[in-house]
Amino acid sequence: MERRNIVLVEDNPDDVDLTLRSLKKNNIMNEVIVLQDGQEALDYLFETGKYAGRENRATTAVVLLDLKLPKVDGIEVLRRLRQDERTKLLPIVILTSSKEEKDLVNGYKFGANSYVRKPVDFDQFSKAVHELGLYWLVLNEPPPQGV
Repeated sequence: MERRNIVLVEDNPDDVDLTLRSLKKNNIMNEVIVLQDGQEALDYLFETGKYAGRENRATTAVVLLDLKLPKVDGIEVLRRLRQDERTKLLPIVILTSSKEEKDLVNGYKFGANSYVRKPVDFDQFSKAVHELGLYWLVLNEPPPQGV
């Protein structure tokens, strides 16, 4: 069976920990690749920089993308991923605490598949992660590789 990982692009260590705990609590056992800034995300997904020639060839099932990131912000990461043939169909969920309408509009404008505001409460956050995992890892039918 094909390995499918989750790419989590998040610079806040508390949010990383909360997301990982929520995934584990909900028995989502896919490998999670944690990337801490927008440039690192681009390097990983395009296999450049320190990720050039990387060994891990698991298919990315979904990218959970924060917006407020160092080096390259989330909207720019999204824009670049959608412009490239290799990643234009990659499922991308914006997972952010931003309440700014322009972030929501730009997220969809540049091709996000979904926009989820991070709940503050752990139980609500855990429920949101469970539903994201259920949808993107179980119910969603991804496009074939190389299309």
